[in-house]
Order: sequence, then C-alpha cells, then structure tokens
Amino acid sequence: MILPYTGLRVLDISQGIAGPYCAHILWQQGADVIKVEPPAGDWIRSIGVSKGEHSAYGIQNSAGKKALALDARTKDGKKILYDMAMQADVIVQNFRPGVAQRLGVGYEELSKLKPELIYVSISGYGPDGPYADAPATDSVMQSDSGLMFSNQDEQGTPRRMGVLVADIMTGLYASQGAATALYQRLARKQGTHVEVSLFEACASFQGMCFLEEAIAGKRPFGSVSAPNGVFDTLDGKVSIVTVHTGHFHNICDAMGRDEWKTDPRFIDNHNRFENRDALREEMSQQLRHHSTEHWVALFKKHDVLHAVVRDYQGVLNHPQALHLNLAQQLDQPGVGMLPYIGIPIHPHRRPVESSPRIGEHSIEILEQLGLSQETIEQLIASGVVKQAGR
Repeated sequence: MILPYTGLRVLDISQGIAGPYCAHILWQQGADVIKVEPPAGDWIRSIGVSKGEHSAYGIQNSAGKKALALDARTKDGKKILYDMAMQADVIVQNFRPGVAQRLGVGYEELSKLKPELIYVSISGYGPDGPYADAPATDSVMQSDSGLMFSNQDEQGTPRRMGVLVADIMTGLYASQGAATALYQRLARKQGTHVEVSLFEACASFQGMCFLEEAIAGKRPFGSVSAPNGVFDTLDGKVSIVTVHTGHFHNICDAMGRDEWKTDPRFIDNHNRFENRDALREEMSQQLRHHSTEHWVALFKKHDVLHAVVRDYQGVLNHPQALHLNLAQQLDQPGVGMLPYIGIPIHPHRRPVESSPRIGEHSIEILEQLGLSQETIEQLIASGVVKQAGR
C-alpha cells in the first residue's frame, strides 16, 4: 500500500516532544523525515526513563526518522541546514521566537525562494506578545492554561496530569495544521506558515470547560452524575458510570438491589447526586465482597456502563487490544524489544521502525545532499557533524 505522504520530504529541526511528534505523525503516514539535532543530541533523550542514548519519549516521537547530528551554530552547519531546508517540502521547528531566523532558516527568508514551502512553527505562547519569550514546559503549560485547574481533586487542589498532554496535543494539532497546509498546496499551489502554540492548543482542548463555566457561573468539577467513580472489588478496581436513570436501574438489577429504584434518595439523578456519598458507601460495601470477574460478568449481562481499571500491561493484554494488534513489537537497538503504539488511524500508517542514535545517518544524509566524502570527513573532524560510531 502506498501511504498518503510517500515521497514527502520533512525536515525536523525541533526538539522535545511537540515538534518531533508532529513530524513523527507525518512519518507514520509515509513521509521521509530527517531529524537534525545537536551533536550532544536532542535534550529529550535524557529525560524520563532512558537507556543509553534513548529515552521512552525520544523513541516514541522519533521512531523511523533518519538522524543528522549537526552544530548549526557554526558557519558550515548553517550552510548545511539551509541547503537541507531548501530541499524540504515541510519544515518543523519549535525554537523560541527569533532563533530560526538567526540560524538562517526562518520562514520569511526561505519562503521568498520557495513559496510552496510548508513551515510549521511550534512555540510556547506564540510568536509575539508579553509571554512570547517565556519558557513553556509541559508542566508550566498545564498550570498556565487551566489544565491543572480543571483536574483538581474534590478538596480543590489543582493536579498535574500524569501524561505530557500539553506537548502531545500540540503535536497533534500541528500535524493537522501541516495536513491542511499540504492540501492547500495541492489545491492552490500555495505554501503556508503554520503556527501553533502550546498555550492555544491547551485552551482549545478545554474549550467546552470554558463554556461550562460561562453558562454555570462557575466551573463544575468532577462527575455531575451518580454513581460515577472507581470502586474496589475483592481483588481489583472497577469504574462504574451512569448517564441517566436507566443506567442506574441496570446497576440495581446487576447488584440485586431493586429497592434502590424506589428509594427517594436515589429516585433520579438530582437526588442521587445529592446523596452520592451514601450511595457510594452502600455500593462499596457490596462490591468489595466479590471478585472483579464476578462483577464484570453481571455488569455485562445487565448492560452496566463499566470498565476494569487496568495498568499498562493489562491494556496490552486487553482482548480488544490483542484483536486490533494495538501494540507493534519495536526492536530498538541498545534497548530491546518494546511495545510500540502508533497513531490510531487505519489503514494509513506504516509499520514501526527503530529510533535513530545521535547522528546515525549523518554521512548518508550529507552524501545525498551532494557533499564529497572529503568534505564530510572534514566536517566530522571539526566537530560540526557527528556520525554515530565515530
């Protein structure tokens, strides 16, 4: 099968997660992606769980790319980067405002000579304004964009989400922006400067939360239905959810508690929500006396909205995950066999390939750029370029 972006040349000069993930999504859909990073490597390689030159974050977002290690601060490095930019269909960068221009690969300069260029700029707060130069890590953005506020506990304490959602969703929005720009180029022979900020991406992701607060006069937190939460069983945990009274009656049937249907405290959602603590206690007392398997069988029989609370190994072993071949097996040199979960789009995604070492393909890339072997050796000797294993 020929993937949609087969033959598309993407130059990824970003670091971290948002930019590399955007470029990696394009790779999964067929693009050829060259990742340019400093000789010391993308800083994400040493963040989180890592082994050797690879971290889980780096593997997930750079699998399949070709890697060039280049000191773009040098005169020779800038020339190489510029020449590569002029050969690219798409460029992805997430420098702070002004850095790309100083490296000679800003959009204005490149687009004058290559008006069909798709150029994706990812920033923390946007290209200008009072916060344009402010640092914007995932944790900073979760705080500043309202994500922690939205995720506060019942005591009102804001909480950081355990997944790097700010970076990941920004990468997703950026890849969608790149796809739109590619369509415009195809339809109108016109390039685009796609600009995405983490701040706007996080706000957009929470759009309905802003609407809820505006309508209600305050932000409602947690569930607005009851029962709705996680309950202990004899040997595990299960999430039980209701949307309307019919769902609650299904719970009553599954648990053999017909009297709850006519109990004034639980007669409708308003009353159940007002008496949610009492309802939860009664359910908890009963649920903890039998196994998860016991309750799942009854909940399935009576069409109760529920799910087992799974850890990651449990997700990989989920019957539906096995049916869908959710996780590919990634053989990552220096690390081992790993479960890799790609974009959830069928059929337009490619089989996973390993994530490159720092400068793993430097010589190959420079040869394709037209540099002589003598010039390449000089660049390596001077430290402008690094080749893995050299």
